[in-house]
Amino acid sequence: EVQLVESGGGLVQPGGSLRLSCAASGFTFRQYAMGWVRQALGKGQEWVATINNEGSSTTYADSVQGRFTISRDNAGNLLYLQMDKLKPEDTAVYYCAKPGSDFRRGQGTQVTVSS
Repeated sequence: EVQLVESGGGLVQPGGSLRLSCAASGFTFRQYAMGWVRQALGKGQEWVATINNEGSSTTYADSVQGRFTISRDNAGNLLYLQMDKLKPEDTAVYYCAKPGSDFRRGQGTQVTVSS
């Protein structure tokens, strides 16, 4: 069974940083592209960033380009999202996600950017 467990969310002031982590299990992590999605209250799901299985190629939403960095540790089955220069509009629940026809996401971690 695919399991994705996020951690690292919290309350941060505008301009601050957070690092999200995701522990993956139940599938061969190193064989799959992974990503992060977010969902703000009352809004739809938005893909934030993706990374290929080797970690050599990444994509970002325009809204986070230059501020967020996705990375992975295939030896430890871990996915990360470094978030810098956070803005109030980044406030959302962030989910670790396994893309594809068998899409899966974790339970999510709340990120709140507020002064």
